Amino acid sequence: MLMGGYHIAVVGATGAAGTELLRVLERRSFPVASLRPIGSARSVGKCVQFCGESIPVEKLDAGSFDKIDIAFFSAGGDVSRNYVPIACQADAIAIDKSSAFRMDPHVPLVIPEINAEDMRLHRGVIANPNCTTTVMLMALYPLHKIFRVHRVFAATYQAVSGSGTRGVEELTRQTKSWTEDEEGCSRRPAGDALSTATHHSHASHSEADKVFPHPVAFNLLPHVDSFLDSGYTKEEVKMQDETRKIMHLPELRVSATCVRVPVYRAHSVAVSAEFERAVSVEQAREVLAKAPGLQLVDEPHSNRYPMPLSVAGKDNCQVGRLRLDCALENGLSFWVSGDQLLKGAALNAVQIAELL
Repeated sequence: MLMGGYHIAVVGATGAAGTELLRVLERRSFPVASLRPIGSARSVGKCVQFCGESIPVEKLDAGSFDKIDIAFFSAGGDVSRNYVPIACQADAIAIDKSSAFRMDPHVPLVIPEINAEDMRLHRGVIANPNCTTTVMLMALYPLHKIFRVHRVFAATYQAVSGSGTRGVEELTRQTKSWTEDEEGCSRRPAGDALSTATHHSHASHSEADKVFPHPVAFNLLPHVDSFLDSGYTKEEVKMQDETRKIMHLPELRVSATCVRVPVYRAHSVAVSAEFERAVSVEQAREVLAKAPGLQLVDEPHSNRYPMPLSVAGKDNCQVGRLRLDCALENGLSFWVSGDQLLKGAALNAVQIAELL
């Protein structure tokens, strides 16, 4: 560890987001004086690797934040609701990945490239936005600054790692089950073979083990979170509410359909946005090419456009498929992809800490 720097705690250090956070802290040479990895009771005894050291995981309790400067929370809303106030009482600044405090009017919801100035208003807690909202806004906000967005229609294509390591394992298990059933595929219609393989995969695991309500391998699930009385899911409502807060546009209309897809890593969003001012593809490309944290990849005739495989493991989001929207006045359609474990979670949190 460095002799100088900050005393850091990472809650959920052994999970997918927590593991990625440790990598980002190390890769970006964040000034860490000491690291306290924290987990649930079942994680105690494990070790995490950081800067060449093997550091044992500590159990989360009321004393976890003593002498801590910055506490990263990557363990879900219930843990954050219970322990973020304890961290603040210990004079740590909490950077929370969960949805627990995002819509609290006293908690800044921050994407550093967009609304870093909101951090000045923090009272000990800063929230990380929903990963899909972040990916979309990395492309939408630069356009808004020039053309003033009026309303947004979005369809998401969200990777299974958004559900954590168990989501990845479920897709792997179902895909492997289909592969092993390949011989039967030659004797049955393809759809029947896929259904049988995924059924076998689910049958070997209890209902409690299942992450998704239906097979996700070779399938699409228009259900990324629980349904509300309105017919929208919580994830879809987050995209509207968080976009409004981050962009300081309380009346902005955002209609989203969120879909889980059989991709391991990186979310994508198809966006159609209507602006107050006339927009051209050429102007939009010029704006997006200069936007921080964003790479313009828009050469469709050469088969160059953003894809999950292109952005997985990369800090920058990518935007492409720019075209005038034929159904909206002053409308522009585009496609944006980003690694939800990086810019959607770990990287964004570390960038917040760097600004602090």
